[in-house]
Amino acid sequence: MPPTRISKAASAPNCLSKPEMQMLVVLKFIAILTAALFAGAALYINVAEHPARMQLDTRYAAAQWAPSYRRATWMQAPLALLSLVAGLGSWLLGGGVGWAIAALLIGAVVPFTFIGIMPTNRALLAPGRDLDATETRTLLERWAKLHAVRTILGIAATVLYLYLALC
Repeated sequence: MPPTRISKAASAPNCLSKPEMQMLVVLKFIAILTAALFAGAALYINVAEHPARMQLDTRYAAAQWAPSYRRATWMQAPLALLSLVAGLGSWLLGGGVGWAIAALLIGAVVPFTFIGIMPTNRALLAPGRDLDATETRTLLERWAKLHAVRTILGIAATVLYLYLALC
């Protein structure tokens, strides 16, 4: 008999019950979907929204950035955290270490936001900030570069999740 190719998904969790296998499939789906939604939103911000914003005078760019940032936070943070949890759940159910790595990639956006981006956010949102100042424009430019790191992490997690699901 010729050898047959068995996918990792079929061979790794041999000891799972049917409900556990179904849970693994659902967790993988959630991990992929939420990482892809996060990555897509982050990419949109970097390639469309922020460049368009930066064509405005600094005062208007900063004024538009603040509510956009607040609204995006309520969408992107839960997506990243849900993908992290679902990816780690997939790993714990036997999906393989790659699921944990992808989960940690998307999960890394949360501490990176607090440690790397939050000081810039706080400076931009500081009461009494001169929205016309050159420093404000510099902060907005720095924010875009920092946000690009989040975009890269989201895309990397999504690509890895998809690779693991399809191979």
